[in-house]
Amino acid sequence: MELLDVLKIRRGADTRTIELWHGDLAALPPEEAVDVLVVSAFPDDYVPLPHTLIGALDQHGISVEDLAADKLVDQRETHSCWLSREIKTPGAGFRQVLCFEPLVRGEPEEVVGDIFRCLVPWVSGFDARSTVAMPVVSSGDAAVPLPVMFEALFEAAADWMSHGLPLQRLKIVAADYEPALELKGAFAILKRRRERVVAVTRSAPRYDVFISYCHADTDAAELLLGELRRLRVDIRPFIDKEGLEPGAAWQRKLYQSIDSARKVMALYSPSYLNSKACQEEYNIARVLHRRSSERVLFPILLRTADLPPYMREWQYIDCREADPQRLVDACGRLVAELNLENATA
Repeated sequence: MELLDVLKIRRGADTRTIELWHGDLAALPPEEAVDVLVVSAFPDDYVPLPHTLIGALDQHGISVEDLAADKLVDQRETHSCWLSREIKTPGAGFRQVLCFEPLVRGEPEEVVGDIFRCLVPWVSGFDARSTVAMPVVSSGDAAVPLPVMFEALFEAAADWMSHGLPLQRLKIVAADYEPALELKGAFAILKRRRERVVAVTRSAPRYDVFISYCHADTDAAELLLGELRRLRVDIRPFIDKEGLEPGAAWQRKLYQSIDSARKVMALYSPSYLNSKACQEEYNIARVLHRRSSERVLFPILLRTADLPPYMREWQYIDCREADPQRLVDACGRLVAELNLENATA
């Protein structure tokens, strides 16, 4: 294994790294072992072809097809990925396999961020997975050009890690030497570009509350916004229709706004669950919630919805079916919580 370059991402006292390597992912030496190895595949297709990582793993006694038959978690419909159970093969340089199957939800370069969404529950708390290794996923038989896929992967990783995902080390590994040299040049360019971006920290929040909602629920979001301003005239809310400028880099602005908000009021509904943007906002808030000494997530069940287990993890306020009085009461609870935190700060 040869280390080619490193990007250091600092957040408070923590330093995380995105690393570019040349080497064999199927035979990680003990000193470079990781918690999770990411592979990519076509949906339900785990044939161990000779030129693929799945094929190389098979040569080392690890069958991705067998792992797929007994998955620990299957999130392909929402996160394009499934996670294996613990690997029992002696000498394996990883504890689990995360399989990225992007064509379930979209083109690989468009949904590569799903890898990090899927990792959210597994990289914090007890027995956390803090190191991950992967090739430039979907750049082989999936035929996405290597530079396109690498840039999408790099940017998704850097965004998630800089906005709180507690992943300590991400190793991106090229098996062949010439692609490794090509990626080294691309890494240097992306690294310089990323280092120009000033990191936003949570030490001085710009907003008291970020309202995360699906546009199908705009009426409820506006009711909440009006009530919050009525209850506290100096409240600093963020809502996309007021906070995003036309033509702005909206996704990064949203990330930074969530990262600098004291509370994220998430309005759960069937539309919210089906919105990729809402799920992105929720997952960032979830990462911040786990790492904060104060409660960041302030969930509201706006309409009856089949919530996944990770959304039932924290207590929500029941305001079904967008009941106006319950929404008003929820605003009162949020403002009281903000006032209490101010008093004890």
